Amino acid sequence: MATLSEILILNGALPIEHLDTLTGDEMVDEKNIRSLVDRGVVSEAQFITARAASNNSKTVPLTDYPVDGTAVSMLPAALCRRHSVLGIGFEGDALVLAMVNPANVLALDDARASSGRVIKPLQVDERDLASALDRYLRADDELNDLTSSLEQEASVTETQADLSDGALDDVPIVRFVNLLVSQAIQDHASDIHIEPGEHEVRVRYRIDGVLHEMTPAPKNIQNGVISRLKIMSDIDIAERRKPQDGRMSVRHGGRQIDLRVATLPTVWGEKVVMRILDNTNTSMTLKDLNLLDRNFEAYQASYSKPYGMILVTGPTGSGKSTTLYTTLNAVAKPEINVITVEDPVEYRMPGINQVQVNPKAGLTFASALRSILRSDPDVVLLGEIRDHETAQIAIEASLTGHLVLSTLHTNDAPSAVVRLTEMDIEPFLVGSALDSVVAQRLARRLCDRCKAPAEHTFEHLRDLRFVNDWNPDVPEIFMPVGCAVCSNTGYRGRIALHEVMTVTEEIERLAVSRASSAEISRVAQDQGMLTLRQDGWEKVKLGLTSVEEILRVVA
Repeated sequence: MATLSEILILNGALPIEHLDTLTGDEMVDEKNIRSLVDRGVVSEAQFITARAASNNSKTVPLTDYPVDGTAVSMLPAALCRRHSVLGIGFEGDALVLAMVNPANVLALDDARASSGRVIKPLQVDERDLASALDRYLRADDELNDLTSSLEQEASVTETQADLSDGALDDVPIVRFVNLLVSQAIQDHASDIHIEPGEHEVRVRYRIDGVLHEMTPAPKNIQNGVISRLKIMSDIDIAERRKPQDGRMSVRHGGRQIDLRVATLPTVWGEKVVMRILDNTNTSMTLKDLNLLDRNFEAYQASYSKPYGMILVTGPTGSGKSTTLYTTLNAVAKPEINVITVEDPVEYRMPGINQVQVNPKAGLTFASALRSILRSDPDVVLLGEIRDHETAQIAIEASLTGHLVLSTLHTNDAPSAVVRLTEMDIEPFLVGSALDSVVAQRLARRLCDRCKAPAEHTFEHLRDLRFVNDWNPDVPEIFMPVGCAVCSNTGYRGRIALHEVMTVTEEIERLAVSRASSAEISRVAQDQGMLTLRQDGWEKVKLGLTSVEEILRVVA
């Protein structure tokens, strides 16, 4: 097997006059070759390519490769995506082309004709290339160009958006909307916010729980964009005075992705928020939820029972639906009848009877729940407990041999007991029916490629109750840095923080006596419950997230 230095010499990357600095064992020393990179003798790209060859690897790791933006712009995005190729650098006058299959003659010919340069193919991993295409061939540039051209045009009339889909392919408004949605899905955004202002339309994506501002759109296309979205979502375009809800489906990367659309009248026009519903969440397992061992065992003991009530609490967007659907995946079997009542049905699951609430037709949570109890269910999922009637029927269902899963809006697990009694549910029924409560938050996950050890003083960590005087050992904790993979944020993806409270006899007695949530919390912690912040600290110790992120999401 050739050494790094031998490969560099053969490729003409390492000049002969530098050979005297690489003698004996140092010829195979990677650190020694790296010093030549630092001195500018060998380029970073040549070093990475030679290292892959010296390891007998067919592919070059594209995540480490210094991609040249000029090389990326040499080829049209459509060509790159069609052939799965990407210009990543230059060697002399030749364009270095990242490819999964360097023998693809058609791709090489098209790249040569488009760039006007000699092509040097470089084999890369398929997943690396897919990630790089998403990262470098963003829709932002096309959106900017489209926005500029639209700004120069006269105001767009709404009749343009009323055409059939086939006739609209080349209409700028339609291209703008398609690019907007496509880029959000590509960036793994959970929500798209389109917010009319006085002089422009603000566009924001919620990525990993944080809103990121995108290029604003000109004010004169506002009505056209909103009308187009309403038509796609089957919403009344003539009604602008009241909030409306709808749903639309798009195809992206060969997958069908649903979006839940909501409009809201504001002083400058209708605000539109689109929630991206990726059905891959429904194929998750409970292990994917990042429950700590103690929490997993407590939660598993609850949903394994044939009856009882399990509540998942937390604010909007804290992953409650994902947890419930994942639990349904674990309990749903052909011999069990599972029925859900939701508003709206976010994820469609095969083998499960899902009911969409329709208040206009008289199908509310309470009336639907009353009806499905006559449909011989074993497991019932309620989208949300909002009022006394729904809570009462759900409690009674759990006491009569059904497993009931639902959500509630409270800040922590112990508060769920108090909230139910505040809904005029008899305390002794709450204590008897409730089996466990899971409070949940979502925190950003540290990027595995760039996270670095963080320095925190013992006093600072002690003030945060991360460590204490009788356990003074400070574990290794990490902080975000930022790299190309995570768009320089230091975070990639999210993890859930959990507070799992099992309703024991002691907590049941506290519920009957109408104890406060603070009293219930103290007893639950004495019995081993981890609070949301304590669960967060455990995940900081595991290197999954940072101290700052836990402080951001947990009080």
